[in-house]
Amino acid sequence: MIRAILAALVLMLTATPAMAQENVPPAPYAYRQLDNPDQEARAKALMVTLRCVMCQSQSIADSDAPIAGDMRSEVRMRIAKGEDPEHIRQWLIARYGDYVSYTPQVKPITWPLFAAPLVILLLAALLLRRRFFGGAPARADVASVSAPADEGDRA
Repeated sequence: MIRAILAALVLMLTATPAMAQENVPPAPYAYRQLDNPDQEARAKALMVTLRCVMCQSQSIADSDAPIAGDMRSEVRMRIAKGEDPEHIRQWLIARYGDYVSYTPQVKPITWPLFAAPLVILLLAALLLRRRFFGGAPARADVASVSAPADEGDRA
């Protein structure tokens, strides 16, 4: 009997946060556009370039995740206050990390990502050059290898 009560108590305590999350209303501007068309256009242009932190490779403009709705609302409220879209992008990057932006920034930790394709291309060019131009024997070597050393060995 005590085990059943204890199990029910544990189930209620673990299920309560999950149920509470579903009852939270959406952010004020998550699904509502700004009244000013210029501000809404700037907000949409910014939202398309921001990645939803919950969805894989989906912008916050296209995502239906609750966190994307909160991010859309935050972008619209900040645009309505007159903030610069680049300042809002930097604020979101500081809050959620570099993953949130579709346009990566070159930083000391990310420069290998930008340099790796160039290094691979240079290595491929060197390997191809060595394969097609550097690895073939010279003409004099070919003639001496194919000619018999002694005329008597032919017979």
